[in-house]
Amino acid sequence: MLFNSAHFVLLFLPITLTGFFIFGKLGWRRPSIAWLVAASMFFYGWFSVRYLAMLAVLILVNFWLGQRLARDFRNGKQRPYLVACGIAINLGVLGYFKYANFFIGNVNAAFGTAYVLQNIILPIGISFFTFQKIAYLVDAYRGDAEGYELLEFSLFVMFFPQLIAGPIVHHKEIIPQFRRSDLRLSFRDLAAGISLFVIGMVKKVLIADTVSDWANAAFSATKAGGPLSFFDAWSGALSFALQIYFDFSGYTDMALGLALMVGIRLPLNFNSPYKAHNIIDFWRRWHMTLSRFLRDYVYIPLGGNRRGRARRYLNLMLTMLLGGFWHGAAWTFVVWGGLHGAYLAINHAWQGGRGRLGWKLGFGPIGKLGGGLLTFLCVVIAWVFFRAEGFASAAAMLKAMAWSGDLGTVDARWVIIAALLALVWFLPNSQQLLGEWRPVIDEIHPAKLPAMLRSAASRLGFASSAGTLALTRSTGAIAGTLLFGLLVYQAMRSTTLQPFIYFQF
Repeated sequence: MLFNSAHFVLLFLPITLTGFFIFGKLGWRRPSIAWLVAASMFFYGWFSVRYLAMLAVLILVNFWLGQRLARDFRNGKQRPYLVACGIAINLGVLGYFKYANFFIGNVNAAFGTAYVLQNIILPIGISFFTFQKIAYLVDAYRGDAEGYELLEFSLFVMFFPQLIAGPIVHHKEIIPQFRRSDLRLSFRDLAAGISLFVIGMVKKVLIADTVSDWANAAFSATKAGGPLSFFDAWSGALSFALQIYFDFSGYTDMALGLALMVGIRLPLNFNSPYKAHNIIDFWRRWHMTLSRFLRDYVYIPLGGNRRGRARRYLNLMLTMLLGGFWHGAAWTFVVWGGLHGAYLAINHAWQGGRGRLGWKLGFGPIGKLGGGLLTFLCVVIAWVFFRAEGFASAAAMLKAMAWSGDLGTVDARWVIIAALLALVWFLPNSQQLLGEWRPVIDEIHPAKLPAMLRSAASRLGFASSAGTLALTRSTGAIAGTLLFGLLVYQAMRSTTLQPFIYFQF
């Protein structure tokens, strides 16, 4: 059941919110949590009842292990083999479903064998909830996790707004919120959540799904071996860069909004990454909770930056290679991760060298502009490997982008691409616009609406006295109408809904 589907918006969500409202009104905290667990089970079971059973078993196993590890730490008796066993179980399940066919295919290619596994269907969201459970087990072993109740732990793993594609939440961030005595539907949070959800759906349906056609056309041409002009190649690469940006940003807005509707605040996961002035800053803004997990549970345990510069760069590369492989069972994802590992190593080396030598280059508005453009260019080049279906397709795309002799023509697509780039570079993001309503756990500084929009928004009642986005009855009416219009538009545009890109990971 996709967030952007009519089933979800018109049936699942209203029923879930109604049940939560009733239990909250009665002051029944545990039944409220149980209701959200049941709703999350139904949500995941919609994709596959069989994999729902697998997820339930994994929850029970990880809960039992976490209880044992937390109790052992309190008693001063740690058992490394228990946490190792838990990690092995989680990675084993992930490895089988996501990577078994990849490894078998590589063995067959290397040794000329013909081993065959049955067609393995990837359980949706497995990469995300696997990392959450591993972090919990490691924290329990370190004494940083309490012995939570099974109901609380189940909702932590299965909470439907973040179950499929994140954010990768930390148990300390979300379980204490389940324990609040005032866990009930707040119309203030509901209004902010609906607004955020609608903004995300606009990004997904009107922008990401539209530019995806242009990206698909360009990458399909390179896959088929057909010629591609310079401008067509760049429009395809930039279209995918915008597609994945608005697709993931839209999903994140919708996930944050859904959680906010029931009074739960998730961590910030997407913070205008194309505004980054360097690649380090990019990874502080793109998929922030994945970056946090890789830093805390991979990079730092490898030694981080504590063992000299050479080891630091090696640790960065290994971490990003793992991050690339986490995204997909293909060598192109590994190359994508390797490119970002190299980018990060170069960026850290540049900053370290500049500091030791006292260089001033890179400071000031000109340096920031140049750094931002260079960062964006590097990110777009890496996206080619992320999107391409094989190295031949990626090489053909990069060759056309580097000038293959056919310049091509600039058409109307470029006007839209330029407008969308201006949107992501110069306008505040949705969390900033709703900042005064505190849509996430993190501290957000509210941003004013751009001057050209503030006057019109004020007349319609959408702008507060401070110039930020206001939530009024008019806003709610417009949001509801827009949401219904998006569902109609989506139904007319295609008979098959386009899933979010990160659903495949």
